[in-house]
Amino acid sequence: MKPMSSRVQRAFAFLLLLLAALPAFAQTRAWLDRDRIGANETVTLNIQSDGMARPDYDPLLRDFNISGRSSRTGMDNTGVHSLFAVALQPRRAGRIVIPSLNVGGARTQPLTLQVEAVAAPVPTHAGDDVFIESEPDATSPYVQQAVGWVVRLYSAAPLLSGELDQAEPDGASLQQVGEDARYAREVAGRRYEVIERRYQLIPERSGELRIPGAVFEGRGTGGFFDELFGDRGGALNAQAPVRVLQVQPIPANAPQPWLPLRDLQLRYATSPHDLRAGNAGVLVIEAVADGVTAAQMPELQLPPIDGVQVFADPVQADETFRDGRPRVKLTRRFSLVPARAGAARLSGLRIDWWDVGAGAKRTAALPPLAWTVAAADGTPAPTTVANATAPTAATPAPTGIQGADRGWVLAALLFAALWLFTLVWGLHQRAQHAPHSRAGAPGDAPSSPLPPRTSTELKRALETGSLGDVADVLQAMAAPPARDIDELFARLDDPEQRDALDALQRARWGNGDGVRARQVLKGAFANGPRWRGAPAPAPSLLPPLYPEG
Repeated sequence: MKPMSSRVQRAFAFLLLLLAALPAFAQTRAWLDRDRIGANETVTLNIQSDGMARPDYDPLLRDFNISGRSSRTGMDNTGVHSLFAVALQPRRAGRIVIPSLNVGGARTQPLTLQVEAVAAPVPTHAGDDVFIESEPDATSPYVQQAVGWVVRLYSAAPLLSGELDQAEPDGASLQQVGEDARYAREVAGRRYEVIERRYQLIPERSGELRIPGAVFEGRGTGGFFDELFGDRGGALNAQAPVRVLQVQPIPANAPQPWLPLRDLQLRYATSPHDLRAGNAGVLVIEAVADGVTAAQMPELQLPPIDGVQVFADPVQADETFRDGRPRVKLTRRFSLVPARAGAARLSGLRIDWWDVGAGAKRTAALPPLAWTVAAADGTPAPTTVANATAPTAATPAPTGIQGADRGWVLAALLFAALWLFTLVWGLHQRAQHAPHSRAGAPGDAPSSPLPPRTSTELKRALETGSLGDVADVLQAMAAPPARDIDELFARLDDPEQRDALDALQRARWGNGDGVRARQVLKGAFANGPRWRGAPAPAPSLLPPLYPEG
């Protein structure tokens, strides 16, 4: 056999080292199914790891009773992955830190659990083999307020199969959020397995809102004789009672746009200490809102700054749900470019909102910022001095372009002239060849435009996207796609749709109402865009994108 070359040997050795180092790159993480529980409940700790090594649970024994250990292992093209789960019952109330755990040499991150000292109230049907309870986090919400709706299925018998269903009420939208939580709970001296499912409920009109009771149908452990003699092991079913909420209308003194929240906080994440003419300074604003999605929040816009250009990056949104209620953190980066030296002042950003807990108008505001802008060369901004004297010999006044500097300036001017000539010539050549390139040579295959966007994408953008996303989807729905909003405006045939587009632009770049703009756009584009010169569409058998009412 021919010996391996030195290059092949080095490559083989490198591969062995890489394989040996793979365990060091194992991804290990831990999370809880809930971060707040009652004193009589359990919480599930999940640990995901690359590999088959089991976690060391011993550090948990001081604060928890451990039960219900389970694991699942799978394999894909990246290797072996394991998921471990364990039920933890706290030994005490208060804030408990779950320490970092060892999993085959890797470490999980510490977690925090809040255990309420008072046990959760006993449900009405405690003692039954299986029952359901449902509850909102607000019994008298406002119109368009996000309400956390939770459904809990209690079963004293282990479940083999089943289906839990919550019907959507008339006059409100209902959307499941997150994954089901599973835990054990002691109720009236009996141990139940609990499946907890959370929803976001948004009332659409004021008045009485009736929420149908959730329904469960399934099977528990047990055999033929258990069912024959009426034991609990066979078919299981339960239904929660109907709940009624009293939805309040929008108050007459509420700020517009209507923004019902639990809390809203604004802060400067980053602000420049000083500014220089012609150079960009970075300002970052962060807004944290409890009870709203990113699509419902007004866009973070800075008030005008005299003498300073402001360039805004797209908003970064981090959305989560807690107790079925949405929470969002918006972050936006602004570049501040002063045009001249001197004083510059930014008025504080203000957002009016409605406190649904207190039933009162609130205002979240940032303090104003002020800078003394330095000149482009870094010298302090000039100040006016009375009785200024002429320059002395020690500090000669500038007398124009001197000596060698003149040569550099002339060279720069010559280069700029040549560049301008080249640009004009290139544009002239492009204009001459453009008709031929558009016509194409005989036999050339025509270039196919990108497929237009669908009404489903428009609906998704109007529900969950930013106003910029809505504009992008509308432009892409044209065939061929519109280059900008102005071209889209010119190609629309429906005056109502053009008015809706105008409302969108005012909300994006002016002082328009973003919430109202979305509502106008939903109504105007319910059956899709109507283009100039297009034949009238035949009556559709499908329901509109956004039904009226």
